[in-house]
Amino acid sequence: MSPPGPVLLMVDDRASSFARHAARTLPDHLVLLRFDEARADLSAEHLHRTAHLPAFWVRAGVPLEQEAARYRQWAAGLPVAPSRFCNPSEPRQVVAQRFAALAGLPHLTAQQVSWVRDKAVMKRRFRELGLRTAEFAQVRTAGEIERFAAEHGWPLVLKPVDSFACVDTHRLDGPEALAAVDLTARDWMVEQFLGGVEWEVCAIILQGEVLDAWPSAMPCRPLDIVEGAMNANISVGTDEAPPVDLRALLQRIVTGMGIDHGYAHMEFFLIDGEPYAGEIGLRLAGCEIPANHGHAYGFDVFGATLDVYRGRRPDLSYRQRQCAGDLLLPLPESGTVRRITPVEELLRAPGVVDAVLKVGVGDAVSARRASHNASGYVHVVGASIEEVERRMRAVLGAFVIELAPAPVLEGDR
Repeated sequence: MSPPGPVLLMVDDRASSFARHAARTLPDHLVLLRFDEARADLSAEHLHRTAHLPAFWVRAGVPLEQEAARYRQWAAGLPVAPSRFCNPSEPRQVVAQRFAALAGLPHLTAQQVSWVRDKAVMKRRFRELGLRTAEFAQVRTAGEIERFAAEHGWPLVLKPVDSFACVDTHRLDGPEALAAVDLTARDWMVEQFLGGVEWEVCAIILQGEVLDAWPSAMPCRPLDIVEGAMNANISVGTDEAPPVDLRALLQRIVTGMGIDHGYAHMEFFLIDGEPYAGEIGLRLAGCEIPANHGHAYGFDVFGATLDVYRGRRPDLSYRQRQCAGDLLLPLPESGTVRRITPVEELLRAPGVVDAVLKVGVGDAVSARRASHNASGYVHVVGASIEEVERRMRAVLGAFVIELAPAPVLEGDR
């Protein structure tokens, strides 16, 4: 039986571990919000697993006001209409929060969405709150980028203001790199390339209070990951955590942005002992980072997240303290899978406590330049960051995926 409490309307635009947990633990208190434009991203398996839940589909090409009115009428026919809202999707942040507002549910305001979605607006807000950031500027032309470089030096980081998962994000080592970028395609910003150590931190928030913050080490930077480096995050439940009051850092942002509740995910750089704010998202972290925290601290991280979105105080009783990470398994190119290391073999590797393959033999797969590009993942635990990373590299060394090249279509010749 699912726990009592309010019914939650949750955006469902991909088959995530969080979505599966919610569907399993809140069968009588969960309603799904889906968008026609994202239908292709929901597999037949995911739709089958969630078929027991009521789901409202927002039609493409129809005014959102009209769809929200249709939703209110539809929800009135449910045993209990949702009174709380959760959006775990970064790309649908704008439309999802606006829909929630039109549906009369708790939501982020347009200003708050801008703070957590538009990276240039976000960094200006960070500075208003007294946080250090990289130097940055919005740009439209190669000339503007070169003038920024003349002041701050190469390399630079060029990114769309509304990107995520490093999609269309580039390190520019000199002006010659600009030839490969279409500056008319997106709204762009450029920022100073920071040294130091890049970290990640997650937090859950209730009634404007940061209840706790969980740091993650990043063996390789995201910009290196999309170029082929090991794709991993390691939740640090030990005394190896960075020497920063992360809860206070996030509380300053949460208070300054007027955030009432939710899950926050943030990257920051530690330079000479001082934190520099990178980016923040008010939604679950990508890849399998939240699950890492559950393995590191020995608690139900997804249940705690669902609690704060339902307006309930979560149980943060930790049963252990260790390091635990997610290693995303490579998907080096597009094609058809001919061979892949089976789950049973992955689970026999030292420190591996969970393994999931997203693809199997015979599947057609498409690789993309994004930090979540993967054929699957494993969760690896250990007594230290070094031990977890060493175990991850051993898994990578033994992992095999062989692909037959994707057929060349006549129109692509």
